[in-house]
Amino acid sequence: MASQRRDAPPLPDVSVLKRVARDQLIFLLEQLPGKKDLFIDADLMSPLDRIANVSTLKQHEVDKLYKVEHKPIVSTAEQLCFLIRPRIQTVTWICDLVNYDKALGRVRRYKIIFTPQKFFACESVLEERGVFGDVSCDQWDFNLLPVDDDIISLELPEFFTDTFLRGRGSDTGGGALMTEGHLLQMVYESFRMQLGWRRRGGKGEDDSVCLCDRRGPGDPFCSQVVYEGLVDDVFRIKCGCVEFSPDVTASDKSVKVMLNSQDKVFSEIRNEHFSNVFGFLSQKARTLQTSYDKRRGMDIKQMKTFVSGELKGLKQEHRLLSLHIGASEAMMKRKTKQDFQELLRTEHSMLEGFELRECISFIEDHINRQVPAPLCSAPYRRRELQTSYGFDHLLTFSSLKTLGLVQEQQTAETLSAMETRVGRLVNDRTAGKLTEAISSLAKKSNFRALSRKLHLVPKVEDYDLHVPKDMAYVFSGAYVPLSCRLIEQVLDRESWSGMEEVTRLLNGHEFNVTGTSQSQLNSQRRVLVLFLGGCTFSEIAALRFLAREKGQMPFRPGTQ
Repeated sequence: MASQRRDAPPLPDVSVLKRVARDQLIFLLEQLPGKKDLFIDADLMSPLDRIANVSTLKQHEVDKLYKVEHKPIVSTAEQLCFLIRPRIQTVTWICDLVNYDKALGRVRRYKIIFTPQKFFACESVLEERGVFGDVSCDQWDFNLLPVDDDIISLELPEFFTDTFLRGRGSDTGGGALMTEGHLLQMVYESFRMQLGWRRRGGKGEDDSVCLCDRRGPGDPFCSQVVYEGLVDDVFRIKCGCVEFSPDVTASDKSVKVMLNSQDKVFSEIRNEHFSNVFGFLSQKARTLQTSYDKRRGMDIKQMKTFVSGELKGLKQEHRLLSLHIGASEAMMKRKTKQDFQELLRTEHSMLEGFELRECISFIEDHINRQVPAPLCSAPYRRRELQTSYGFDHLLTFSSLKTLGLVQEQQTAETLSAMETRVGRLVNDRTAGKLTEAISSLAKKSNFRALSRKLHLVPKVEDYDLHVPKDMAYVFSGAYVPLSCRLIEQVLDRESWSGMEEVTRLLNGHEFNVTGTSQSQLNSQRRVLVLFLGGCTFSEIAALRFLAREKGQMPFRPGTQ
């Protein structure tokens, strides 16, 4: 397993963000003295548990906790506190509760805590419904959630939809339409002020910030094959926590597990290709058994030292090892049922631009069997999709089309016609030419040109997944994530200089802010990589690999 370079800069202490958020929330709760019931938005429950657990809330006179469900409440408390996102629907529901209490002559105190910020539109609803004077409003500036030592999440579930699909600001505070370049610069200035991310003079260290968004080629739609990515695909990781089902725990109960660097087993396998995981787990089991066997032949004093010092840690490690073995077996069974290897081959062929007829046949077979088809830029007829998946997904396909991820095929355009257009390019494979088959099918995509410019598809016959040489290992050696390659290139150059053709293909929304002198270009840096719209665990694994290779520390917040 790969380890961090000794000359890499130290990780910053991100736990301070958690402490600041907790202290501010406690201050706001204490503004409503006495016992109170707390109603929490559903998508805030998991992040809140990472900031202030139930025992902490109880210490500050929170009596009962409820999930916001937009229906009549059963609480009999005299004080109600609502921790919510600034959504009109939720504020309207609170207004109905207050007016219902007033109609019954019930007197209560109400407090709304908006997070991450309070909107004028929400206060207007309170005023229109006649409860503005009955409810006090506050704002909890909860913007950054530390998920692990090197990961921060913005936890804004509606950011991607509001910003990229609907073209408006979300909980970030923007209400007007903004261009991609303006959005990136706005976020950069926000982070610069919040984190004080700047050059640390006198220490020979530089800080760099890289911002990427989710518009353009769909790296996130490639099937993940690193361990953490597969766990997320199968079991869903939320706020760094996963719930393993009974088929993993070998019992009749599910178990919630924190997945972070404190888990000694998980920290070793999280970034590994899945083909390497079983070998490591087997070796780990033998090592643990050897540690247990040490107690044989111990005298009383040695046994006492063993029990007080090592035994507890060994038992915890053994429990986690059992869970990860169970999770690996469950993932293997599920992926085997889904023709996972055939899916990977199809994706790799699409990325390379070869064997398009076989790829399209595979996708059409998935559509006809009413199972999820691998997302690609090949065009489809709307009728085929609607017939297979049903009219419930009309808005789904409309959204995909708006984002440029699926294109509707013209009636007269058939598969044979498409093959005629790309046949000459496909036949040139033996000459070593990368085709533009995907681009010819998706006219608006610049993916093939970007792939050639940035060498996203490695030209290696037998890629060694046990000792990977580059970031392509996260996709079985078939593809380097575009976002990660761009970050690598920009950090090497310290700017976009020399990448004019690439930026043109990326629609030219890049910008550069630098305060680094030429004499410090080779010094150690801490690198903050911010993905607007979320990122995959495969991309995180690739960035960690890049950090190990370059002796830099990638520090990645991103929206979920």
